[in-house]
Amino acid sequence: MNIHEHQAKELLKKFGANVPFGVFGLSVEEVLEKAKLLKTEKFVLKAQIHAGGRGKAGGVKILETLDELEKSSRELFGKKLVTHQTGPEGKEVKRLYVEESSNIEKEFYLSCLVDRASSKIAFISSDQGGVDIEEVASKSPEKIITTKIDLKDQISNDECEKIIKIFNLNENLKNQAVSLIKSIYKMFIDTDANMVEINPLILTKENKVLCLDAKINFDDNALFKHPEILNLRDLNEEDPSEIEASQYGLSYIKLNGSIGCMVNGAGLAMATMDIIKLYGEEPANFLDVGGGASKEKVSAAFKIILSDKNVKGILINIFGGIMRCDVLAQGMVDAAKKMNIHIPLVVRLAGTNFKEGKKILDNSGLKLISAENLDDAAKKIVKAIS
Repeated sequence: MNIHEHQAKELLKKFGANVPFGVFGLSVEEVLEKAKLLKTEKFVLKAQIHAGGRGKAGGVKILETLDELEKSSRELFGKKLVTHQTGPEGKEVKRLYVEESSNIEKEFYLSCLVDRASSKIAFISSDQGGVDIEEVASKSPEKIITTKIDLKDQISNDECEKIIKIFNLNENLKNQAVSLIKSIYKMFIDTDANMVEINPLILTKENKVLCLDAKINFDDNALFKHPEILNLRDLNEEDPSEIEASQYGLSYIKLNGSIGCMVNGAGLAMATMDIIKLYGEEPANFLDVGGGASKEKVSAAFKIILSDKNVKGILINIFGGIMRCDVLAQGMVDAAKKMNIHIPLVVRLAGTNFKEGKKILDNSGLKLISAENLDDAAKKIVKAIS
């Protein structure tokens, strides 16, 4: 789960990190009223959407007066920002954040994430902040260091100093940076975060180390332990289909292709998407119905897939283990009849009771295309929509 910048900064502040003072509002009037609390020469106005690249898209403005702030707030509020992360459809700005300006001396990059390959916490740091870290990695990889930390309650001073070494700070500033790393690490562990990114982390002309921007992503599977984090969820920033899917216990991510996928198991779903691409088409979604898909779950899955107007055909790939193929096949038939599906439907069943499941599909009266294996299924669905 992602949260907004202003929420991320409040959370970091709670754990002891230094952030500029700022206020947010859900209307222009609220923003202007709260902005009067700021003691600053200039106002920094930021559109709050779950996407990077806001500055380049006109979503960050530095303003001199409250009149300028009002004018820019009215221009931004309700505007659709298009960035490299939003896609061409963009995201509508429904909340704004204003913070006190900072006198920047130097910009750095800092992030913290779960490194699944090593089962450690990885800190990535660079003295090149304020730009896309991917660009730095491509052009100047020597300016990025990665420090991997064993999972534990606290991070040591030595580990912190390894992380900030590339910043080349004096002793006083080094102490501030070490304290910041400890705050970030504690927040990361205590909240079950997946990723924290501070870009840029800045050194001000007043010799303060500040988090000028912040992104935090949390492990969805751990949210039940953190109701205070779950309360930060902004449904306006999520795809309506993904929200509906989560209500049925379905793992769904919308993509840009034309072949809808319904699969049980995340690994099998990834393999299914890969083989669709291998045969020249693009998957329209990732959808894992899980190990115990009921008739209601299957119906919901069909409804969600078909709500995507780009879908020209559906590939169902089921390996019956816990879930019996005959039970799923009956649920599939009932749902397909109820929804009156008119696009090609290719089904591949394997595993527990797959013969009984195949018989149910063959006798359903529906125009289903049966496949012997995954390779055969991918070829048939690609041919069917061509």
